[in-house]
Amino acid sequence: MLRMQNLSKVYRTHMIETHALRGFEINVKQGEFVTVTGPSGSGKTSFLNIAGLLEEFTDGEYILDGINVKGMDDNARSRLRNEKLGFIFQGFNLIPDLSLFDNVDVPLRYRGFNAAERKERIEDALAKVGLASRMKHYPAELSGGQQQRVAIARALAGSPKLLLADEPTGNLDTQMARGVMELLEEINAQGTTILMVTHDPELAVRSQRNVHIIDGQVSDLVRKAPSLFDANAHADGKTHVA
Repeated sequence: MLRMQNLSKVYRTHMIETHALRGFEINVKQGEFVTVTGPSGSGKTSFLNIAGLLEEFTDGEYILDGINVKGMDDNARSRLRNEKLGFIFQGFNLIPDLSLFDNVDVPLRYRGFNAAERKERIEDALAKVGLASRMKHYPAELSGGQQQRVAIARALAGSPKLLLADEPTGNLDTQMARGVMELLEEINAQGTTILMVTHDPELAVRSQRNVHIIDGQVSDLVRKAPSLFDANAHADGKTHVA
């Protein structure tokens, strides 16, 4: 699904060069749930921005779902980003004057879906995150955890193959964070590949794999046991959906 080989990212000014990533290598397979950890300034943000086609890289190779993105112009990158990727951020980035339905609708309008398909996608996405009954509510009427669920629904409505999450629980208390993590585990169990940056060690160990980044390089690649969600699903042969 995502492969980077010998990738580098250098920020240049007229005075200095800053190497954000160097010799960076990672391979994320379809259906994996991978967490990315590392200290501040380690290169996590640069990696996630490049993975999300929000920044270009300096050298190396990046293959996204079989497509080599090197040398793509802005329009081609935008099309690929819209087709393949979904984003969840630490800040919920909801528009306060729009209902939940309309918040989820905004990116679908940009992609040109007709009204009937947008309605079906929005209702399905809000149902998946447990907010189908609140689609006419406004963000201010929800808790922080519920607002993040709306942000997840907005990402899911576009049917992404890869979901990129940047500290999605950073603004939530422990209980809400666990609820969001459980939801992401369910989404992953249904087939969506997830790549999540987090500072929370409790959440990192729940993923299938934890990639540790330091000084712009992958320093540790540890495969974890399946999450409890996956273990329960295998135990009774059913997929559990909250």
